[in-house]
Formats: sequence, C-alpha cells, structure tokens
Amino acid sequence: MISKLIDKIVNTKAPIVVGLDPKLSFIPERILRESFDEKGRTPAGAAEAFYRFNREIIDSVCDIVPAVKPQIAMYEELGIEGLITFKKTVDYAKEKGLIVIGDIKRGDIGSTSESYAVGHLGAADIEGESFSGFDEDFATVNPYLGTDGVKPFIDVCNRHDKGIFVLVKTSNPSSGEFQDRLIDGRPLYEIVGEQVEKWGASSMDGSYSNVGAVVGATYPEMGKVLRDIMPHAYILVPGYGAQGGRGKDLVGFFDRDGLGAIVNSSRGIIAAWKSEKYSQFADGKVGDAARAAALDMKKDIEDALF
Repeated sequence: MISKLIDKIVNTKAPIVVGLDPKLSFIPERILRESFDEKGRTPAGAAEAFYRFNREIIDSVCDIVPAVKPQIAMYEELGIEGLITFKKTVDYAKEKGLIVIGDIKRGDIGSTSESYAVGHLGAADIEGESFSGFDEDFATVNPYLGTDGVKPFIDVCNRHDKGIFVLVKTSNPSSGEFQDRLIDGRPLYEIVGEQVEKWGASSMDGSYSNVGAVVGATYPEMGKVLRDIMPHAYILVPGYGAQGGRGKDLVGFFDRDGLGAIVNSSRGIIAAWKSEKYSQFADGKVGDAARAAALDMKKDIEDALF
C-alpha cells in the first residue's frame, strides 16, 4: 500500500494529507441549516452536516492532494450516526481517488488487536463470506503494548495490502512526559523508532515499508534523528499549521529525493474559510478556501524542500 501512496504523492507533487476532523464550529450556517432541517438538531443532523462538509472539502482538494485522514474521535462523539458518517466519508474519499488514513490510534493485544485491524483494514469472515468494515488504506497504531499489539495489524496489512503508521514522537506538548524518558541513556522515542524499523522489515513494499511512523512537526530536531533511525519507514507528520509547524521545520523528515514523509494539516485547511487570511471565502465557501489553503501549504513545503 505504501507504494500506492507514494505514487499519488509523486503524481500530485504534494506530500500532504488533509485531516478531516469536523466540528460543528467549523461548519458554515448554510450546511448546518440544511442538515438540521432534514434530520433535526440531533446526532443524525450533526452527522449529516459533517458528511456534507467533508464532501465539499474532498471535492475541492481531491485533484491536488494524495490523501485524507479522518480522525475517528470526532465521529464517535455522535455515536452510531457519527460512525456511519465516518464510513461514508471513507467510501466517498476513495471514490474520488484519494488514499485514506484512518486516524484511530488503536492498540491492544491478541484477538482484540486483530479485531481492530480486521475492522479497519481487513475483512471479517462470516460463514465463508468476507465483509470489509471501515476499509481504510492505513490506520494509526499505538505501540505502548509492544509487538503483541502491533503484529496483528501487520499481519492484516500483509493479507490485504494495507499499511499502518505507528506513534513514535507525537506533536502534543506533553508527549515528552513518557516519550522523552531516558531508557539506558536514550530517549524512549528512539527505541520505539528502532522497533518500527524492525517491524517494517516484514512488510516491505519497494524501498519503503507498509509500517510507517508518526512524528510531530513540532519536534524537527527529533525528526532528523528518527529519519536516520527509520530509513524504510514513511513518516506521517502532524502538527503543521495550527500547532505551529511550518515547511522550514520539515526538511529533516524527508529523504534527499523529497520522499519519505507526508504532512498533515487539519484545521488549517478544513476551517480555512473562517481565517482572516482567506477572508474572501468568509461567506462559507468551504471548498474554495480549503483548496487555497492546501495549495499554499504545498508551496510552503516545496520552497523548503527544493
């Protein structure tokens, strides 16, 4: 699967993934009004607003970026109606030719981990018939439980040509409470990075592995170190834009050929219509603003890399 993502990155010339993390405060009144008029001020109405909002963004960026990353928590907040919208969003994005990274951050052991992997990346067997669940192309995985929690995901990836991104050094300010702790004189995130490289050897797809890593843009110096520790792992880089990361901070995450990393922006793109920078779209032109913000992000990264 990583080779398919790389092909999309090369073809679009945009190592960018758009985070589809909707909140009602991000959605213009016209979409809210239509959705609530149809389904009421209920979880079903809010989920409908999420879906209409997502569609406008997907329609506007699908030809200029390779991937989207829906964060399942925003949908789970609405219960079953939200999960239905999550699935509809995954399916619609794939219909439009986008790679989908499910930001689910799952991590457990044994059959539980396998069930998470099957539900999001594989297919359940029901009396000899296979049925896909959410069917993302990639999923994010928490490695805290060790190999027992990650290997079931890798096994499913190998059976279904899918991929994962393992949390190594996250972008949030308190990540260092655990991730920076010294173990035998080395920070824990380096040890996790080494393990990601080892896990990835069992799922190679060309020059890179289907086992990638999550490393926050807010820690560029650590990103450089981890790029060397994980030469075969593609790096998913959150923290661009709203969390402070910029193109100049990202150089060390990439290989010399400009590959090796894909950078996420969520609020900076999907809520761009609300920002002063894109005030010409302030009347709720969600898609137009998202496209403009994605193109600006693309240029910022290109200027830094080349």
